[in-house]
Amino acid sequence: MAFESKIKGEDVDELFEAILSLKDREECYRFFTDACTINEIRAIAQRLQVAKLLSEKKTYNEIENITNASTATISRINKCLMYGADGYKIVIERLENQEEKE
Repeated sequence: MAFESKIKGEDVDELFEAILSLKDREECYRFFTDACTINEIRAIAQRLQVAKLLSEKKTYNEIENITNASTATISRINKCLMYGADGYKIVIERLENQEEKE
């Protein structure tokens, strides 16, 4: 069964197709620099780091010290990992698999 997102729409589909068309890290930097503010990019990056650390069973205090994320953010990410759409889990697994290959 396909995942039904609350944000689904033609405009979001096109955004995701645009992201999927990026060929390398430099193109990602170029696109996201134009599309997002520095704070938005850093917030997304921080959330991914929090998700990785939670999946490594780090404590909230450890994660707060490492990432400077608030406990509210850590809690929200933890809720996504437990009850969300598995987006973080998919990405974290793929990143781990990439690291193993390198």
